[in-house]
Amino acid sequence: MVLNKDEFLKEYNIDEKFLIDNNIDWNELDKIYNDYSMYRKSYETQANLISNILREHKKVHSVKARVKDENHLIEKIIRKTEDRRRKYGQDFNFTVENYKDEITDLVGIRVIHIFKEDWEEIHNFITKMWNVNEIVANIRKGDNTKTFEELGIEVCSRLSGYRSVHYLIESYPTTEKVITEVQVRTIFEEGYGEIDHQLRYSLNEIPEILEQNLMLLNRIAGSSDEMASLINLLSKNFKDIESEYNKKIEEKNKKILELKENILKNEALDEKDKKLFIKNIESIIN
Repeated sequence: MVLNKDEFLKEYNIDEKFLIDNNIDWNELDKIYNDYSMYRKSYETQANLISNILREHKKVHSVKARVKDENHLIEKIIRKTEDRRRKYGQDFNFTVENYKDEITDLVGIRVIHIFKEDWEEIHNFITKMWNVNEIVANIRKGDNTKTFEELGIEVCSRLSGYRSVHYLIESYPTTEKVITEVQVRTIFEEGYGEIDHQLRYSLNEIPEILEQNLMLLNRIAGSSDEMASLINLLSKNFKDIESEYNKKIEEKNKKILELKENILKNEALDEKDKKLFIKNIESIIN
């Protein structure tokens, strides 16, 4: 399969001069395209496997999975070349040998949970099930980072207010290692993230009025998470109170039953007195 250069450059609005000026070899991009095409089906199988494992966790509300398509991979490689050269030096180029290590979201999985406090159990599950190469907690400035810091997790403050914990995990659908990006976030963070993503990718520049309303929505999403956690805590407290109450009632009924049995067994009382005592007890408790 040959990647059609003219169609690709037109679709992604890339000038061929940009490739020449940045010393990006189209033939190498074509090799990467074909190599990835060969592995993509196995990546889809692996994405489904990882997703199904995560779905089994009791704190997970839902799981979404996607495998990057070939064209988006090539577009990202072109876009990320400058960044990698700043990191590795100006001689760096993406190749068939290194692209799987450098592009860490070939397989992307999103894990949604309901309450913020559920994250820690999911975190423990992920770190137990897979080798984790990296964990980054994306937060909004001012968020509580104590839990992340105690666990030694890198914290990244995002100007957009984007919240999500990202994991890079290793898996082996073939003899070659595949890095999968797993994003874990609450259902409210997911809603905000989807709206923010849609706006940023559909508009070249977000107008100030939209930016301000996005920040307002972000605060509302954060407040909703806090409110949901409070409701969850109160619900647990009420359940504990109800359980304790039922336990006391059960103990009381047991003692009353024992008292009645002792009265009936008491040989010093005649049957008339026994019935009278039991009748008085029942009138008191009712």
